[in-house]
Amino acid sequence: MRWLSICFLIIFIILLSISIRTYRKYDVSSKDIIMNRNDTGLMLYDRHGELFFAFNRARPRIFVPITQIPLHTKQAIIAAEDKGFYSHIGFSIRGMARSLYLNLKNERITHGGSTITQQLVKNSLLTTRKSITRKYQEVIVAAKIERQFSKDEILEMYANSAYFGEGVFGIEAAAQTYFNKGANELTLGESAILTGLLPAPSAIPPLARQRLVLEQMELQKYITPAQLQEALAEQIIITKRQDGINETAPHFALMVKQELDRIYGEEVIIRRGFKVTTTLDLAWQKYAEAEVEKYVDSIRTKGAGNGAAVVLNPSTGEVLTLVGSVNWWQENYGKQNMAVSPRQTGSAFKPIVYAAGLEEKTITAATILHDTPTTFAGQYTPRDYDNKWRGPVLVRRALANSLNVPAVETIAKTGIPKIVSLAKRLGISTMRNDAQYNLATALGAEQISLQELTSAYGAFANQGTHSPPILIKEIQDKYGSPIPYTKPEAKKALNPQVAFIISSILADNKARAEIFGKLLTISRPAAVKTGTSQDYRDGWTVGYTPNLVTGVWIGNNDNTPMQKLPASIGAAPLWKNLMERYMTETPQEDFIVPDGLSMRYICRGGSLTSARSGATQEYFLPGTEPTRYCAPVASPSPEVLPRA
Repeated sequence: MRWLSICFLIIFIILLSISIRTYRKYDVSSKDIIMNRNDTGLMLYDRHGELFFAFNRARPRIFVPITQIPLHTKQAIIAAEDKGFYSHIGFSIRGMARSLYLNLKNERITHGGSTITQQLVKNSLLTTRKSITRKYQEVIVAAKIERQFSKDEILEMYANSAYFGEGVFGIEAAAQTYFNKGANELTLGESAILTGLLPAPSAIPPLARQRLVLEQMELQKYITPAQLQEALAEQIIITKRQDGINETAPHFALMVKQELDRIYGEEVIIRRGFKVTTTLDLAWQKYAEAEVEKYVDSIRTKGAGNGAAVVLNPSTGEVLTLVGSVNWWQENYGKQNMAVSPRQTGSAFKPIVYAAGLEEKTITAATILHDTPTTFAGQYTPRDYDNKWRGPVLVRRALANSLNVPAVETIAKTGIPKIVSLAKRLGISTMRNDAQYNLATALGAEQISLQELTSAYGAFANQGTHSPPILIKEIQDKYGSPIPYTKPEAKKALNPQVAFIISSILADNKARAEIFGKLLTISRPAAVKTGTSQDYRDGWTVGYTPNLVTGVWIGNNDNTPMQKLPASIGAAPLWKNLMERYMTETPQEDFIVPDGLSMRYICRGGSLTSARSGATQEYFLPGTEPTRYCAPVASPSPEVLPRA
């Protein structure tokens, strides 16, 4: 019992200390101090510090006295936000007890039980970080405000400082923004709409919560059932709102904003005035936007209506360029972000299939695959693009020339679960349940977004380590104070020896010349793969150097087929244009040969040979080297490549 008394005494002393410090710290002597007019919106800067996008820039907040706010507007706010407003002393014991119960039930802080006075404190004077200490401070300051001001004055301050979305603070600005009228002209239905926005402005369509607010007003006897029905029947026109879209990188900017909203909440961002340094290279972005638009215009006669591009740093995952469509302002499809919209990848998925086979050692680079008429699982008979058969082929030839039958043979040898597992490790989120895939997965029947596929290729460039796409470098508030931001961690996704073998094959200009000629050759050694989905609906080219990975897509948002436009002549020229431009600002690097990877000379049959003429240099994981020779010759000593 004595120890219990001591514990209560310690808790009492701590709470008393917090109460005194909090009471003295916060100045609530004037309405201006409490309402905090310094709201600055969200500013986005590129990686070099150049401002390129701004959301919800501060708008002049027009103060309206309580006498000019319609009675039904005030009643709507009280009914929906704090029905006991006129009876409590700044906080509600019952409300906090209920929120405590719900928080314990959910095992995390999800409910605040705040009164209007507490919300005023939280919005203007304290941080919005949820904690027991902050909640206690909120109660202390709310009680102090209740002693300083009347209920009507508190309601007046709340109505003039509450956040209504779209960068709008205060009932007057909200009325003008949404309905093009003053607050004193708001109807009952309009008041219910604005009040319904208060809990989560961006997450709630304006009309969605109107009925809930009106029902609360009826329940609390502010309106009659007849008035409720009249309000619902009002013909309300919501003013077309500004969406904050600037001219450059709109899809990228929206992705950044969505990420910030998810982590911090829109109101916190706007009130604190976030200044975000992004990963975007503005000069590269402008070039990409112009090139995508120009290139798609040049192939419209072939049935292509849209295009997208993503450029990443494979070692960091930083998104340097992201073009979501040919033109944001295009009415039919411009605002759909095709860089993050899953589409069928065609043969662009094959490197993942072969990588899984190498990793599982069901194949090696010298494995003989069969480009012959084959029916798999008794029902699936794939054919190559040119309807030719090449007979026995080595893995390098099969992948470099994008042969279909060997790819299906590889997935049959390796197993679909291994392919799906590797895809997940490479950051492909759309591949989940093994049971939904079949052998056609080898030919890109699954749907993956351009950003995720480009990021997956980044792991091949980065020695098997996958760095998830990152849009944000750092965040500060309007005062220059840093905002904590946790970036996703890079993870080892693939054996670096396997990653190098795939890169070696995809960068082999000679090996792919059989099908592609010089269509994919650029001024530096680069690994690259194309993909064309069924009926020419999608064209892909994704390729990389050790420090740069670029992916492009062309097609139509509505899946309308293009006119027999394979990716090698459809998407590849756009990829080459972007890579050549960006490589001028990127140092040349070679793919690093990992420790332990061995090189052997092999003949066309995949066996060892001591002859250099007509032989192929091939790479092998330890323990997978061929042991047979093409002809009875003396065994040469193994050649192990040193790390470059």
